Amino acid sequence: MLGLRKVSAALPPRNSRVAGTFRALRYRNFQLFFFGQLVSLIGTWMQNIAQAWLVYRLTGSSVLLGAIAFASQFPVFVIAPLGGAIADRHNRHHIVVATQTAAMILATILAYLTLTNRVQIWHIFVLASGLGVVNAFDIPARQAFIVEMVGRADQMNVIALNSTMFNGARIVGPAIAGILVASIGEGWCFMANAVSYIAVIGGLLMMHVMSRPIAGTEASPFQHIKEGFSWVKRARPIRALLLLLGLVSLVGMPYAVLMPIFADRILHGGARGLGLLMGATGVGAMLAALTLAAKKGLKGLGRWVATSSAGFGFSMILFSQSRWFWLSFVLLIPLGFSMMLQMASSNTLIQSMVPDRLRGRVMSVYSMMFMGMAPLGAFFAGVVAHKLGAPLTLTLGGLGCLVGSAMFGVYLPGLRTEARQLIVAQQMAGGDPAQEMTAPSGLS
Repeated sequence: MLGLRKVSAALPPRNSRVAGTFRALRYRNFQLFFFGQLVSLIGTWMQNIAQAWLVYRLTGSSVLLGAIAFASQFPVFVIAPLGGAIADRHNRHHIVVATQTAAMILATILAYLTLTNRVQIWHIFVLASGLGVVNAFDIPARQAFIVEMVGRADQMNVIALNSTMFNGARIVGPAIAGILVASIGEGWCFMANAVSYIAVIGGLLMMHVMSRPIAGTEASPFQHIKEGFSWVKRARPIRALLLLLGLVSLVGMPYAVLMPIFADRILHGGARGLGLLMGATGVGAMLAALTLAAKKGLKGLGRWVATSSAGFGFSMILFSQSRWFWLSFVLLIPLGFSMMLQMASSNTLIQSMVPDRLRGRVMSVYSMMFMGMAPLGAFFAGVVAHKLGAPLTLTLGGLGCLVGSAMFGVYLPGLRTEARQLIVAQQMAGGDPAQEMTAPSGLS
């Protein structure tokens, strides 16, 4: 799809550290994607916060909070393999345009129902499930698409800047949503999200995109899906990264689902407090993404994955025990930092080891582990929180993250040689073997 090294003319490189951190923005197509997606993601985070508060306002139930999160993300776990196969068999740019348009339509429907006071809990379930189906096709295609926008040397930087954009929106969106929900209601947050999709769709349509080699379509989609899973199973470093990511998503990520309970019942901050707490997580996550963006090599990323998953678990345990709002706010900053550093470092390592013809399918497995396991955790967290309380639920999740980190750390030394071989193989395929043969393993 993207001969973007030819199409997206890059500006001359600069030597300053700041220019190095944002070097992927030299490419026109990524500039269009970055700023359009930033506007859209601010709207998405506004909708996430407003939707959680709407469910809580209508029901007051931690179980239903978990159930809605389950409905919005579980389709990713089930359908993402098909989405990955389609991303490898068809034009990824066209897929992303279609999925973003579908998401805009769903946001518009939710806004209409809420603003006209017709919204019911089953409407939210249906629309959340529909968005989950859209994301099952969007995430593998988009994750594979963004690394094609830049040269191979800037691959890690574009992943980090994409995470920076995501978390910059996470800071702004919840803060705006907290104010709007408290003053004029949830419906206007949903409407703002629907309008925000115009920015990203416009940016996508303005791109100059060349066709890329498409995986052979003589095999069936099922055979392509099977090939992707088989490759992940054989690649031990990727398998280890995905298993740790899946565990953390299962036991750790549900903290966000229970945040309305902490904001209202435990910390007494209401809707504004919810926006501030989620914004604090975004601050930490954006700092982590910028840290990764400033890094120029893969060396040490394996250790970053192990330590950041442990930091996530430890921060979550501390947060679960806090009963003072501003202390909780501060504790969410290292929690967000650790969470994003693990996710983005894992993404970078996986993308560096996977061949392009399998990228969509492997990133679909990544989507299953990152977003697909989270709804299972959210559902069980909602049930456990109903029985044991939200604080103890998060404490147990944090302990699970610590156990997973320790296990990954034990296996890490044995994965380095194979990781180096995979990285070198893909970098040689990218046409720069002389440079890449000297590159250290990312799991060192």
